[in-house]
This record gives sequence, structure tokens and C-alpha cells, in this order.
Amino acid sequence: MASLLLVAAAGCSDSKGDAGAGPVLKPVPKVSSSMPAPPADGELPRGGRVIFPKYQLVGYVGLPGSPALGPLDKDLDAKADKLEKLAKSYAVGRTPLPVLELIVVVASGGPGKDRKYRNRLADEKIERYLKVAREHKMLLLLDIQPGRAKILDEVKRQERWLKEPDVGLAFDPEWAVGPGQVPGRVFGHTSGAELDGIAKYLSGLVAQNDLPEKVFVFHQLSARIVSNEKALKQHPGVVTIKSVDGIGSRSAKESTWHKLTPRMAAGVHAGFKLFYQEDTRHGPLMTPAQVMALKPRPEFVVYE
Repeated sequence: MASLLLVAAAGCSDSKGDAGAGPVLKPVPKVSSSMPAPPADGELPRGGRVIFPKYQLVGYVGLPGSPALGPLDKDLDAKADKLEKLAKSYAVGRTPLPVLELIVVVASGGPGKDRKYRNRLADEKIERYLKVAREHKMLLLLDIQPGRAKILDEVKRQERWLKEPDVGLAFDPEWAVGPGQVPGRVFGHTSGAELDGIAKYLSGLVAQNDLPEKVFVFHQLSARIVSNEKALKQHPGVVTIKSVDGIGSRSAKESTWHKLTPRMAAGVHAGFKLFYQEDTRHGPLMTPAQVMALKPRPEFVVYE
């Protein structure tokens, strides 16, 4: 994500009890009794077990208390209602399925106690967003900006949520940096092999828990952020989406689109991101009609 890097995010923690690179180190919290039940019969929020071609995904990104990182910072029910209307404008022959993309691990300019340069959102905050998603029959995506931490370790820490039928994953490799690097000072990086490892893990969760298709989004701002993308393979039960995150005027965003979409691995679906602040510094925000005129069809459109 291209928004301003936050050193410490509201509701996040890198305390000693929540640090480290391994799987969950503390007892798994129970979901509160006020949480709406998951979709019936292990289905998606609006029915069925298969994402495409039935659904068109449209989402908002956000982090509690951080408006610079997207519209999902507060007033969640009002934002969900607004997103519902927006999603309908993108349907174009499909059923709209809105998405709340919550940043659950945010890269940091400071090292933190474990020197991983990232903070994690508290489980109570995640639960709040899942509650809203279920009340509005929407998908929840857990977005990870890992800093110096290993991405698969951070993904596995979210396993208690990823076992839910209406929760997917997003990975922002722009903020995945190596030893000695600081997020925001350099572009992060991933590889097709690393993305494939994540997809394989998610596929295992789907099979083990009899889940509907699981959405896995990876964001890409420029070509250098993902190497050897063709190493990313298709895995049963996982719908992989590449979100092209080019910033700027309509022509600049379309140029990035035409550079990055031909690089997609077999079976990967196309996604497109719009930035309320960064894009509008260069002209009007692209309209749904302009976005949907892109080829290939953007099957996930997300606003930050």
C-alpha cells in the first residue's frame, strides 16, 4: 500500500507476549457470544462455495483509527452501507460481494521489541470487523504488511480466523523487507515461490476444514516487487487475485495495469486498486465504468 507508513498503529501490539516469528504463542481467544453465526452449511456470505464467475468483489481497505490507510477506520456500519451501493455499480452481470479488507499486520518505521518492524492488530479489533462483515453478509480479508517478519509465519498466526468460511487473506509485499532494511525506505519484495507457499497453506486449511473457496489477494505496485511470478501455481480451494496498485492519473494507472497483468501466473485473477487521496492529486478518480472497461476484467476492485 502506498499510504503514509505508520510507526505505531491504533490497537496494534508488538509486546513481548505477542512477538516472535513462530505460530500463535498465546491461548486462542474465544469468539464472543454476540458474534453472528458464520454462513450456513460452510458457504460464502451470499451463497455457494465458489467465488468466480458468480461474484464481483468490491472492497474497502482500512485500519482502526488510521484514515490515511483507507476508509475502514471508523463508522463501520455506515461504511458497509456505502460499500454495498458501490459494489452494485461494479456488478456488470454478476452478483456483488463486498469485501472488508482489514490491515491486521502493519509495517512500521520503528523496530519494535522483536525488531521485526511491524505491529499486529489485537484479536478484539479483528472480531469487531468480522462481526460487521457477517451482519452485512460480506467477506473479511486479513491484510498483512510483514515488515522484517516472515510472511508465512504472520499468516499462520491468523489461522484461527482463516479457518472461518468468510475470511480470506491479503498480502502487501511492498512492505515485506529483508534483514537490515526498513519498511518505507525501500520497496519490499516477494517471489512466486513464496506466494505459492502461502496459497498451498491456505489450500490445506480449506481441505481440512471443509471450507468454501478461500480468497488470497497479493498487491503489486510495480514489476520489481514480485519476481518469478510464474512459480505461483493453482491450488484447490484457493482463488488467487493479483491487485494492481498503480498510483496516479487514469493514464498512469492504466499503464501500470498493462505492464503487470500480462505477468500473471496461470489461474490468477485480476484486481485493481483505487486511492482516494493519492490518485485524486492527479485528476478525478476513475469511475466504475472506466475500471470495468479494463482488459482483463478486474474481478476485485478495492478502494484505499
